[in-house]
Amino acid sequence: VIEHPKYQESKRIAIFLSMPDEVQTEEIIKDIFKQGKECFIPRYKPQSNHMDMLKLSSAEEISSLALTSWNILQPSDDDTAREEALAGGGLDLIFMPGLGFDKKGNRLGRGKGYYDTYLERCMKHPHGKPYTIALAFREQICESVPVTENDVPIDEILYEDC
Repeated sequence: VIEHPKYQESKRIAIFLSMPDEVQTEEIIKDIFKQGKECFIPRYKPQSNHMDMLKLSSAEEISSLALTSWNILQPSDDDTAREEALAGGGLDLIFMPGLGFDKKGNRLGRGKGYYDTYLERCMKHPHGKPYTIALAFREQICESVPVTENDVPIDEILYEDC
């Protein structure tokens, strides 16, 4: 991942904080800070499909974040001091999780549409849509995954042996 040309050229990067069954992102996050890039992580709003990407100031800060009912670490709702990526310079790159992917760039998420809705908002930002890379295990690559007209295809899927 950290050798990828899109990663190398990106300055503002959004990345998910991995759950135990996802590709682990901790080392990527550490590298984002080591390279002097800006790091943004998701904050999901429950009972909606709204998500913001909020700026982290350090990799160490992750351990002080609140744990949601889904066992995801994220900034708390009353944390209003953080920059939201689309309120500033937008994003260059988003690393995306998922349950399944096909080689046409379709992604099966957890069903709430958070990333698709966020990408729609990105397209309206002056900076435009960021490049999207899904981080997957080889076992998550399928012949096809179900999609609807609201699903935004991802640009690239990285997985072992791809």
